[in-house]
Amino acid sequence: MNTPRKIVPIKPEGEAELVSLFEAHKTVYPRTVTGYFQNWRWALVWATQLLFYGLAWLQWGGRQAVLFDLEARRFYIFGLVLYPQDFIYLSGLLVISALSLFLFTAVAGRLWCGFSCPQTVYTEIFLWIERKIEGDRGARMKLDAGGMSMEKLVKKWFKHIVWIMFALWTGFTFVGYFTPIRELAMSFITTRLGPWETFWVLFYGFATYGNAGFLREQVCKYMCPYARFQSAMFDRDTLVVSYDEARGEPRGSRPRNADPAARGLGSCIDCTLCVQVCPTGIDIRKGLQYECIGCGACADVCDGVMDKMGYARGLIKFTTQRGQEQGWSRAQIWRRVLRPRVLVYAAVLLAISIALLTSLALRTPFKVDVVRDRGAMARIVAGGAIENVYRLQIMNATEAPQRFAIGATGLPGLSVVSEPEIEVDATASRWVAVRLQLPHGGAASGSHPIRFELRMLSGDGAVREKSVFLVPR
Repeated sequence: MNTPRKIVPIKPEGEAELVSLFEAHKTVYPRTVTGYFQNWRWALVWATQLLFYGLAWLQWGGRQAVLFDLEARRFYIFGLVLYPQDFIYLSGLLVISALSLFLFTAVAGRLWCGFSCPQTVYTEIFLWIERKIEGDRGARMKLDAGGMSMEKLVKKWFKHIVWIMFALWTGFTFVGYFTPIRELAMSFITTRLGPWETFWVLFYGFATYGNAGFLREQVCKYMCPYARFQSAMFDRDTLVVSYDEARGEPRGSRPRNADPAARGLGSCIDCTLCVQVCPTGIDIRKGLQYECIGCGACADVCDGVMDKMGYARGLIKFTTQRGQEQGWSRAQIWRRVLRPRVLVYAAVLLAISIALLTSLALRTPFKVDVVRDRGAMARIVAGGAIENVYRLQIMNATEAPQRFAIGATGLPGLSVVSEPEIEVDATASRWVAVRLQLPHGGAASGSHPIRFELRMLSGDGAVREKSVFLVPR
C-alpha cells in the first residue's frame, strides 16, 4: 500500500528559512485548587518545613541535636556521634532512600515529586506568596500582560523582596546544619559571618530563589533525571493520575441541567480547569506524560466540577492502566497493586532497614586506627628485648570522657611497655604512641601478625585491630 507523502514546498534559491529547534517557553500560571490531594500536599509542606527549619534549633544534651560538623569531622544525630569512618551508615541510608523511591514509584508513580520533593515544596510556597501579593491566576496574567504601572512595580518588587528573604532564611538554615546555628546567628547579628558561611548561605539562597521562583516546572520537565527514567519503574499496575477517556469523550460544554447522553457528549465539559491547575501546564486528557508529577491537582478540580454538574466523581483519578481498561473496583486495583514486584521491594527495604538499625544499636562506642611508626621499624632495647612503636588513634564516640585499657596479643611474651591506660575526652579523638616489646628469641625473624585490644573501662565495649610485629634478623 502506498503511503501518502507530505509535499514540502521548496523555497526559492537564496531565500533563508528560520527553523526553531526549541519550543518557546510559556509561563505557567497554576490556578488555586482545593481538595483531598491538595490538602495532603499542604500537610506535607508543613511537616517537611517544620522539620527542616525547626530541627536545626533543637538542642540535645547541651548541643545541637543534628549537626554535621565537617571541620571537627563529627556528625551528631541526637544521641549518635559518628565519624568519617562510619561512612557505611551513609551508604546504607542512600540504599534505603533509593529502594524507597523504587517502591513508591512502583506503587503510585511520582508520589515523591508531587508531594515531598524540595522543588515541589518550595515552588508551592513561592506560588502561595505570589498569590497573596499579586492575586490568583487571572489577576497575575492580567498584571503581567499589562504595561508598567506603579501598582505593578510595587507588587513585583514586594514579591521578590519576600522571595529573597525567604530564600536567604532557607540558605541560612541549611548552613546551620553544618555550622552550629546559634553561633551562626550570633555571627550574623554581629556582622562577623565567615566568608565560607556567607558564600554558602548566598549560594543556597540563590538556588532556592532561582529554582522555586523562576525555573519552577522547568526543573521537573528538563533538569530532573527522575522524569526521564521513571518509565522503567512503571508498569500497567502502577497507580497514576488518569483521565477516563471512555467516560469523558466526546467532550463539550453544555448547560448544567442538560442530559449529556441526549446531546451525544461524555462527562467532560471541556472547562480546561484541569490544565489551569496543573503546575507543569500539561493536559492530562492527552494521556500520561513524563511532565506529570502526580500531584493530583487535576483530580481535585475535576471532582469539584463533577459535583457542580451532578455527575459522579472520578473522571480524573489515581488508577492503574489495567484497572481502567478492565473496569476494576478500588479493591481489585489495590489487590493487584500489592504484586510480587512491590512485595520484593518492600521485603528488601525492610531487611536493610532492620540491619542498619541493628548495626547502629550494637556499634562499639569508640573506634581505633593503628599506624606503625615510620621513624623506626624495629629496634633492640636494653636486655635484648625487641621493641616496635605504633601510633593509635582512639576516637571516643560517646559524650562523656572515657578511659581505655590497651593490650596486645599474638606472640608469647608480647607486652605493652608504654602507658597501659589512656583517657580521651568526650566526642574527641587522640593519637597515642604505644610501645610493644618481645623478649629476645621470642619469635623468629620476620613479620608476625598481632592484635591490639582496647577495652573501655566504664563499659563492655572492646575493639580489636590487626597489625604486625617486626623481628629483625
